[in-house]
Amino acid sequence: MKIFIQLAFAFVFVTMSLVADASCDFQISVGDNLKFSQDKIVASKTCETITITLRHEGKLSKNMMGHNWVLTSAEDVSAVATDGMSAGLNNQYVKPGDSRVIAFSDMIGGGEETSMSFSIDKIALDTEYIFFCSFPGHFYAMRGVFELA
Repeated sequence: MKIFIQLAFAFVFVTMSLVADASCDFQISVGDNLKFSQDKIVASKTCETITITLRHEGKLSKNMMGHNWVLTSAEDVSAVATDGMSAGLNNQYVKPGDSRVIAFSDMIGGGEETSMSFSIDKIALDTEYIFFCSFPGHFYAMRGVFELA
């Protein structure tokens, strides 16, 4: 019985450690549609760094149906997306040096994957954050809420 209890505690400890790690590393998929596989990400405020891996499971190229992952405050989404349209594909549809952008990934097309990491230093607990795709016209539908908890 004693060994069973020790094994149970070990299992709980390992499981909790895996869950804690998972809250700092997120896998998101997209396709040839205007939808992320998740519309909310809740990261642990104990994370020093958040990693987002974006996988495009569709077939269309990035110049036709590209997707990326951009993080800004909720109040900046429309302006950042609009400015990004002018920046063009070579700049991932993100205005170079835009201080409103907390993090962004490369633009990817069908069959491609990208990963990026960012520090939570710029995330305030009292601010609402939105992640979205900045490909022209996508930000209206392709968005989600990012929170620290």
